[in-house]
Amino acid sequence: MNQSTTKLTVAVLGPGGIGGLLAALLSRSGHRVICLARQDTADTLRRDGITVHSRQYGDFTAAVEADTELREPVDACLITVKHTALDAALPQVPPAAVGDALVVPFLNGVEHPAALRARYRPDLVAPAVIRTESTRVAPGVIEHGSPFIELDLAGDAVPRARLDALAGHLSAAGTTARVAGDETAALWAKMVFLAPFALLTTRYGVPLGTARTRHRDELEALVAETAAVSRACSAPADPAQALARYDAFPAATKSSMQRDAEAGRPLELDAIGGALLRAADRHGVPVPVTERLVRELRAAGH
Repeated sequence: MNQSTTKLTVAVLGPGGIGGLLAALLSRSGHRVICLARQDTADTLRRDGITVHSRQYGDFTAAVEADTELREPVDACLITVKHTALDAALPQVPPAAVGDALVVPFLNGVEHPAALRARYRPDLVAPAVIRTESTRVAPGVIEHGSPFIELDLAGDAVPRARLDALAGHLSAAGTTARVAGDETAALWAKMVFLAPFALLTTRYGVPLGTARTRHRDELEALVAETAAVSRACSAPADPAQALARYDAFPAATKSSMQRDAEAGRPLELDAIGGALLRAADRHGVPVPVTERLVRELRAAGH
């Protein structure tokens, strides 16, 4: 397949910080993009497109199509809603309309691929992991704060040629995209980094710089517990490497869960902390610090 001439039709369910950024980049690269959103947001996107303010790409506006529901075949459907909104959003993407499209969820946690494979063709659900900082500040307006977008596409049963083709298009659009060889390893690699970061910063309401100094013992315990669960799930994990990544981040960095808590939005506590506890229970791995933080966050009304 010639990446330079082949153009895709891509649906994006949830054009927020991640979905809006990817939609704009793919549209700017010449692909047809259909954003799926609520009626008011769809109207705004049809009229104004998506405007991106980015450290990496500068400022640009990309035209997109928009609707409240997928009504035609596409090559790929990117699912970029928060886990807390997934069940309510999936009716916008009927299985009959999805057909033979790749279904590519960019969700936190490790349990969503099984749920999506129960609804869509199991061999075409291709879980993805993305590393970037991007926020929707208004409908169709995206602030991309990090100087990178790194993507791992996975899917052990998905035809490799289709994963390679999509990774090629995403790379040509300006991201750094690759195909991960092991779906479980890719999802747990994100979890090992995300769970301690999200739980600790949200529980104490502090940025990463404070969490990694004032609460260092808890951070190290959380990383050790999460890595132990990851290994029990047959995914390699390196606690020292995770801690080194935290130490390299800017001190003011906040987790997305912490930002949701500050804004009064629902938290992905069950998709991250709950999923970690369930996996630990299945494999008999003790995770006392994780259990306590999840319990305290739930007691606080999250």
